[in-house]
Amino acid sequence: MALEGVLRGALAGVDLGDGFHVLPGQGNALAAETDAGVVLVDAGSVRAAPSMIEHLRSVSSAPVHAICYSHGHIGYNAAVGTWLAHASERGEAPPRLVAHENLPRRYARYRETLHLQARMAAVQFPSREGAPWERMLQAFQMTDPGEVFADALLVVDGDRRVEARWAPSETDDAIALWFPDDGLLYGGAATPGDAIPNIGTPLRTQRFTVRWADTLERLAALGATTLVTEFGPVVRGEAVVHERLARTAEALRWLREAVVERMNRGMSEAEVLADLEYPPDLFEQPWMTPNYGCPDYIARDLYREENGWWDRNPTTLHPAAPDAAAEALRSVVDPSAVLDRARDLADAGEAQLALHVVDLLALAPGDAPEVVAARALKAELCRTRAGEVLPYVSRALYRSSARLLDGGATSWRDLA
Repeated sequence: MALEGVLRGALAGVDLGDGFHVLPGQGNALAAETDAGVVLVDAGSVRAAPSMIEHLRSVSSAPVHAICYSHGHIGYNAAVGTWLAHASERGEAPPRLVAHENLPRRYARYRETLHLQARMAAVQFPSREGAPWERMLQAFQMTDPGEVFADALLVVDGDRRVEARWAPSETDDAIALWFPDDGLLYGGAATPGDAIPNIGTPLRTQRFTVRWADTLERLAALGATTLVTEFGPVVRGEAVVHERLARTAEALRWLREAVVERMNRGMSEAEVLADLEYPPDLFEQPWMTPNYGCPDYIARDLYREENGWWDRNPTTLHPAAPDAAAEALRSVVDPSAVLDRARDLADAGEAQLALHVVDLLALAPGDAPEVVAARALKAELCRTRAGEVLPYVSRALYRSSARLLDGGATSWRDLA
């Protein structure tokens, strides 16, 4: 599935009533009518912005007073320039650009690592046609906010009060918008929807589980009667909103305790993952579906918070060059036995174990027939695993890996 499909909110185009509208942006982009003008959460992607503007103008002619950046991930506000041009065409003052004070630092880091960000996006959100990663660069436009805050900011003080609250969660610059007169909370990245918090995603930096739990508990204390999530549904009813926020925080705190207890017993990351069993009453709730992230991701992120990079295997402390190590392994294994064993495991429904076995050959350099066969088998196994696991990101990475192997490559330096 392409980037646009994965990141489209479930409420695109929905009118919530009382002057609240969800625009078809990247996620559920909320537009709220106030006596100062429209307050918009996120300008959306470059591709989505024209439809967002068209929808807004079908329901309101008011100027856009402020664009609030829900968080600093690239894409959510790539189209700020489009909205500024729209205001200029209408003869209106440019909207205020409001964000948390951490966001400009994130943008600076993204500019420094722009090609890395594009490569990661191409792998995590593979298109069906296998577009080059350079195409992603077109979507990564960044406009720095003109107004930042630390803990809270009163965006509008009028007939409809609008408060921006710091809500560190998926990022350290995430915010939530609170409309106290309406009892409506836009949770932003802190409340992804009917999905477990996106912590520990394989290609991303740490997201700090307990910090996210703290944020959810602070949001729960607001007493909101309506919660608009980032990608999922509108949640209505004070008790229902509170349960969703508080129970998610409880699950995150359970994970912290469970991982720490095992680390204190000397377990490695792999041993922790193999030993964990997630309580159904916490993790089998509708809002904890592992359809993008998953509990294993979170456990690994928690492990990284307290440990260095070493996996407890002394071989990896000062490793040989990847090609040299792989070639040395190939020289001592029977290629036909490796391939036969991997295929037997795959036929028995053990695709993951088969991957471990086939790597004895598949990582080797060169184009010897047995190596080429191993890479082809590994690609098949990756596609099998993509159909077995639930988290979108894992499925995407298996598919991207298969595509790389299909091209005869093993290094992501060879990513098209």
